[in-house]
Amino acid sequence: MTVDRLSVLLVEDDDGDALLVEEMLADLPAEAERITLLRVATLAAALPHIAGVDCVLLDLQLPDASGLSALTTLRQRSPASAIVVLTGQNDTATGVAAVAAGAQDYLGKDQVDGPLLMRAMRYAWERRRAEDAEQRLMEQQLFAGENARLERGLLPTPLLGDGDLGLAVRYRPGRDGALLGGDFYDTVEQADGTVEVIIGDVCGHGPDEAALGVALRIAWRALVLAGLPAVDVLTTVERVLVNEQIEPLFATACMLTVAPDRASARMVLAGHPPPLLLPRAGPATFLPSDALGPPLGIPLRRPRRQAEVTLAPGWSLLLYTDGIFEGRSGASERLGRARMAALAEGLLVGPGDRGEALDALIGRVQQLNDGPLDDDVALVLLTRKPEL
Repeated sequence: MTVDRLSVLLVEDDDGDALLVEEMLADLPAEAERITLLRVATLAAALPHIAGVDCVLLDLQLPDASGLSALTTLRQRSPASAIVVLTGQNDTATGVAAVAAGAQDYLGKDQVDGPLLMRAMRYAWERRRAEDAEQRLMEQQLFAGENARLERGLLPTPLLGDGDLGLAVRYRPGRDGALLGGDFYDTVEQADGTVEVIIGDVCGHGPDEAALGVALRIAWRALVLAGLPAVDVLTTVERVLVNEQIEPLFATACMLTVAPDRASARMVLAGHPPPLLLPRAGPATFLPSDALGPPLGIPLRRPRRQAEVTLAPGWSLLLYTDGIFEGRSGASERLGRARMAALAEGLLVGPGDRGEALDALIGRVQQLNDGPLDDDVALVLLTRKPEL
């Protein structure tokens, strides 16, 4: 897309050279009507006018600046402006150096005419726009690469081999969608058949929190594979949190240890809401939170405790972060855990694809919120398949 009108700032202290530029443009009446030209004689006089200027015609020999210093100053003050350097006779080397320093083009004063000047300004403006577009593309590619690295760390491949267990996971970034936050989860099956599951949420939203979430998840997996008890695992993960954080942060976490016979589980809660138990028959209920302790990073008053949970055949357990229930349901009322549980019971119990059911749950919550949720949402649905 070309610009219809071009605002041009001529920075030239020589009255004769300035008049020559003005006359060359005047000789092109059709083009001159689409040019807004302002002439100043010094760099200091140019600075108040540079913001928003499309193109600068710059003489490098000014009373208050010489060489490339004026070019550097104008580029710093208005990076979006295209700059065409006007060089003196036999001064091609300076013009080339100016382009290397960031100018879009250069013209010899003794060789320029009206059409060439107009074409140079138009091309310089379009070239500057192309440079901006290329820069934005590079930034997007770098950002996408950063997101991909964080996704690989936050959204791992579960180590689960039991064919009698089904696992579905979902992660949805918050409203800005700019970057994954600090929500994390993981699942590991031990050699004896014990299945360990964690879901957590680092306070905050951004690259630092996301990177910290990756560190906590990887630390958790390594400690679980080393065979440490759940309470000791969380204690050590907490030490990682304290040592790796850039500024004081805390993280909530829920860790489940499902027994090899799949009839019971042990649970440790560190400031995190308890999982939702979805039995094959009967109402959905939250697991008891009597083992609830403070979030990771908050000093403990007493050792963390585990809660024992009995699991009836055909059970499903939904682990989640608070983003799924902190959205709105109406103008001011929050959805809350109870209504989230009712939605989950209606969507997650029964036959069908579990991943699609989680998508439906997120979609319904977003519908009630009248749009995307502000916070990230992580969901882990672990299901004991019914016996045939």
